[in-house]
Amino acid sequence: MKARRRTPSQLLAAQAVELSLAAPQVVAQRVARMARGGAAPSTADRREFARMGTEKVAAFWQSWFAMGMVAWQQSWRLWSGAAGFGRLPDAAGRVLVAGLAPVHGRAVANARRLRRRR
Repeated sequence: MKARRRTPSQLLAAQAVELSLAAPQVVAQRVARMARGGAAPSTADRREFARMGTEKVAAFWQSWFAMGMVAWQQSWRLWSGAAGFGRLPDAAGRVLVAGLAPVHGRAVANARRLRRRR
C-alpha cells in the first residue's frame, strides 16, 4: 500500500498540537525547578536556566533561516512555472512548517528530557 503524503497544512496542524502540549509541560517543569532552587539554585539549575535562553535564540535564528530558504525555493517554483499559482497556499504552508520545525523540535525534546529527570 502506498503511503499517503501529508499536506503542509496537516503537518502544520500536527506540529501546532504537539507544541501546544509540550510547551506548557516545559514551562511547568522549569518554573517548578526555579521555585525549588529559590535564591540559591544548584549548578544543574543554573545550567538549565542558561540553556533556556540560548536555545530560544538558536531556535529563532534557525526558524528565520529555514523560512527564508523555503520562501525563496517556493517563490522560485512559482515564478519558474514549476508550480501553478493555485499552489500558493501550499507554498505558504511549507514556509510555516519550516519556521515552526526548530521551535517544535526543541520544545518536544525538552518536554521529553525534563519528564525523565523527575
